[in-house]
Amino acid sequence: MSNIDNGRLKQIGFIFLILFLAILLFTKLFIYFPGFLGAVTFYVLCRKWMIRLTEVRKWKKSLAATLLMLLTFLIILLPVGALVNMLSAKIAYAVNNSTELITQAKALNNKLSQEIGFTIITDARLQKFSETATSFLPGFLGATFNTLTAIAILYFILYFMLVNLRSMELAIYEYIPLKDENVELLGREFNKLVISNAVGIPLIAIIQGVVSLAGYLIFGVPQPFFWFVVTCFTAMLPVIGAAAVYVPLGVYLLAAGNTFQGLAVLIYGFAIVGTSDNVSRFLLAKRIANVHPLITIFGVLIGVNLFGFIGLIFGPLLISMFILLLQIYSNEYLIKKRSAPAGSGPKKVTVRNKTDK
Repeated sequence: MSNIDNGRLKQIGFIFLILFLAILLFTKLFIYFPGFLGAVTFYVLCRKWMIRLTEVRKWKKSLAATLLMLLTFLIILLPVGALVNMLSAKIAYAVNNSTELITQAKALNNKLSQEIGFTIITDARLQKFSETATSFLPGFLGATFNTLTAIAILYFILYFMLVNLRSMELAIYEYIPLKDENVELLGREFNKLVISNAVGIPLIAIIQGVVSLAGYLIFGVPQPFFWFVVTCFTAMLPVIGAAAVYVPLGVYLLAAGNTFQGLAVLIYGFAIVGTSDNVSRFLLAKRIANVHPLITIFGVLIGVNLFGFIGLIFGPLLISMFILLLQIYSNEYLIKKRSAPAGSGPKKVTVRNKTDK
């Protein structure tokens, strides 16, 4: 008994030592965590192509990894960086000219209040909103993911993950203290979650942005490409989505006297842009996991606070992974005992002897 207790104590002590070092390393390296998440995301997207190039076409691992990294940069990072820089320039202008913009917003608010008959937003609340937006937006757009350091770390990690693909996966498979079926479940579900959050959410947002851009161009909205960028970003927000752009824009055009433009933008937004969200989700339903809206909402709130803009993607991913790990823990270590519903259990049968009366 004492030997068992000593063995248990040693095991617990060793686990605490591992946890202590893991927490210490995580807290010191947390600033680079977005780069690590980006590397894992790109690895999931590139894994199939890496295997095809190296094992089917017999390319050198270094050459295949370099080509895939270059393609991810040109296809994903470069366009996203250009959109963010464009939006950042507009935000910087708004911050630098906040007084003038507040004056214009107050005039527009007063005009709307006179036409509608009641005050929509008080001047004090408008001033408070302006101060909050001025302090929040630069931090939101100045995401860690878009810095040169994070990108360098992303590709540094990604290169070694791709080059050592088979050996890395074998090591993970061997060292994860789970049953084989749970390890396989973890791999499958993680792949679905990454594709759903890192590909599905941005892709649906871009589709809504393109549909919105068509409407902006048709109805002659000023600076249509700027509103296209804003729509793409807001479309990734849960619940509100692209309506956060086309509703205020339509109201502004109505207040400015452009009745046809305002009504057209509002009708087009609700009828076409809103429908495009449902249609795109239906078409991609077989390719992406069905993430619950509450996971998306809380994931965005947590992710933006931790990582800035890129938290729109990584926040829901982290919460989904946490729930998946709870499920696997339950499958691995917990045995659920459920009482059978009344009347559904096997009936007790009494066997009587022939002599019984």
